[in-house]
Amino acid sequence: MGRKFEVRKESMQKSGLRKSKLYARYGKEIFMSAKQGGHNLDSNLALKHLIERAKKEEVPMDIIERNIKKAESSDASDYEPIRYEGFGPSGSAFLIDCLSDNVNRTVGEVRYCFTKIHSKMGVKGSVEHMFEHLSILEVDQVLEDDLLETLLNADIDVHDITSLDQGFEIIADGYDLDTIEHAFREASFNIVSSKRGWFAKDMITLNQDDQETLETFLNMVNDIDDVQAVYHNVDVTGNDEKA
Repeated sequence: MGRKFEVRKESMQKSGLRKSKLYARYGKEIFMSAKQGGHNLDSNLALKHLIERAKKEEVPMDIIERNIKKAESSDASDYEPIRYEGFGPSGSAFLIDCLSDNVNRTVGEVRYCFTKIHSKMGVKGSVEHMFEHLSILEVDQVLEDDLLETLLNADIDVHDITSLDQGFEIIADGYDLDTIEHAFREASFNIVSSKRGWFAKDMITLNQDDQETLETFLNMVNDIDDVQAVYHNVDVTGNDEKA
């Protein structure tokens, strides 16, 4: 069973590492949300919806509860939200969101990743203007009139609504996700998916060598414990094969 066992063992280790990173990232976000808004889910909608998303990704309840309890402790240290911006090969651009209890450590680790691919970090605002902060939700089994009325009553300024085969996709401001989710649940809408993040206004494609460099960079950055999310402007579905 030698080779097959080693391959399976390596796969299990990678899967375990991904889960560990996922749990740690949700743990930090839950801690900060509870620390800032309190642990009452009725009054802290951000925490409520964050926990719901964590459960969907099978984050164990003991991790959720442990970080809420930790946030209630008066001597618990805070994590500082930091956003780093930078440039990669052939016009690629990156936003890297972190939660850190040691900014000097985090900036050094992020800068090292850029240095390894012969690229550099940018100053604040050098990349962010190339992205939009959006909430994207999909609902099904809902009438368009009911959807529009619910959004209107919740005073949500929607960027776009797209009709799907069995529902709608709604694009709105990134900071409105919790409010939209709450309004949809109050209206008994079935939320198929929801996410928020920074989305590039214009996407680019990379040649094969640069695509490999991108993958190397993303693997390094995602291995940093303090990194919560990485956004870029590269269309990974389309790969320009020209050198």
